[in-house]
Amino acid sequence: MSVAETQENLSEVSQLSTKETPHSSREVHPTYFSIKRKSSTEGSLAPPSKQTKLWETQRVSQASVDKVVLKFVVQGLHPPHIVQQQGFIDLVQHLRPNTNVMTRNTIVNKVTKASIEIKRKLKAALSEIEFIATTTDCWTAHRRSFIGVTAHWFNPQTLQRSCAALACKQLKGSHTFSALAGSGIHTEFNIREKIVRTTTDNGSNFLKAFRIYGQTDENNNPEPVGESDGEEDDGGQNDDDDDEEESFEGVEFVDAGALLDEDDYLEYQLPKHHCCACHLLNLVSTVDALKAEVNPLYKRVSRSTFAKCSSLWNKSSRSTTASEVIEDHCKLQLLRPVATRWNSLFSAVERMVRITREQGEGALAAVCSELDTPKFTPVELAFLAEYANTMSPVAKALDVLQGETSVQMGWLVPTITLLKTKLQQLNVASKFCEPLIAALLSGLEKRFREMLTDPELIAAAILVPKFKTCWTSDENILKLGLDYIRSHLDCQAENHISDHSQSSEEEDFFLEEDQPS
Repeated sequence: MSVAETQENLSEVSQLSTKETPHSSREVHPTYFSIKRKSSTEGSLAPPSKQTKLWETQRVSQASVDKVVLKFVVQGLHPPHIVQQQGFIDLVQHLRPNTNVMTRNTIVNKVTKASIEIKRKLKAALSEIEFIATTTDCWTAHRRSFIGVTAHWFNPQTLQRSCAALACKQLKGSHTFSALAGSGIHTEFNIREKIVRTTTDNGSNFLKAFRIYGQTDENNNPEPVGESDGEEDDGGQNDDDDDEEESFEGVEFVDAGALLDEDDYLEYQLPKHHCCACHLLNLVSTVDALKAEVNPLYKRVSRSTFAKCSSLWNKSSRSTTASEVIEDHCKLQLLRPVATRWNSLFSAVERMVRITREQGEGALAAVCSELDTPKFTPVELAFLAEYANTMSPVAKALDVLQGETSVQMGWLVPTITLLKTKLQQLNVASKFCEPLIAALLSGLEKRFREMLTDPELIAAAILVPKFKTCWTSDENILKLGLDYIRSHLDCQAENHISDHSQSSEEEDFFLEEDQPS
């Protein structure tokens, strides 16, 4: 377009803006009108089209703003008073001018109403489900005690796993077995008769609650809840540690019929109990692993090595200067173990082994020299590498079992069975950690003995297409599971279940060259 044509178009736009403005005092921005080029076939200009203002592209109502703010507060677990902060008010009004922001009291009322509505819908959904599994846990935070319960089930139409949080409420008083048994959450949602199993940790309070109030078998004996040696971690809230040592012989069994006739005991009827396998495996890797120190050679090497590790871990977490020194020499930061976090000790040792492998032994030696901590000997570095190699299958098995989406009950027995096989294979070439491997195998046998011979769990493993019967060569074990399946088959039906792809970490754990067939 030539300069003359451009000037002509601008002149026409100026005339149009003057004609279409009803009042001469109103200013109209020239960008609200389109500049039309002359067509090659038609010399006249087309009617100008008005551009839409940016804030008129989408009208947002006050109700939709309130809904988004409520969603922001709930999903982000923000305190209600955040809506009264001037920065939040400015943000909302900048994005949507002339919008009113809800007050704190309004937010609290809306959250309360929303929770009531969600609970109503959840009760309606659970009323259509035939079988439900629950989990229960209690903990202490900010000098207050809480109990949390979740429910898990399969959608009958899609066969997809579903879950929901039933409760997370304050638990006043001590975490005694009677307080846990009388929480009444199952009754509140009308699912007490539908629960097939409740999973908890290995705390003495939970064990006693289900031993006294749990379901009994056909001989009126309490459901087995596994062995307990008093080393379970209950967050310091258990007042019944002495009861941990009680044997079943000392339990006085009462007439269950008489209890059922009394309304006061209705809320104390607990379903079948299942100890959390992840918590048991964590006890194996922490409590049972300490029993390896009965070997004097292992005890000397282990304690000297971990004493030097602790010195580095403490300095790196308490001093920014130490952290900078470690990062300069090692190109990585050290990980400090946390007693309540599973696999944390293994992760911390694995990080030190990785630094030695990638940066050489001189990197740790330089750090120890600069931070004035004892240096590692070649024997201690070799012990760290072997310790990480020994505990790696345990850590991977724990990660597999605590999976959220793909892991099912049928994964438990094959995972523990394969873990025992891996540890036995490591024992052949072990130089320092033979006592550790023996302690781990002993702990697995003690804590998982009943689960590994449970026909229901074996049958669950056989019914998983990933495992079937290839995870063990013990015919007696397979017979227990197959007999259980045959006894529960009312009619033969084939369910086509699609195999979902698993993570590489899970696949690496189960892909073993010497896997029993």
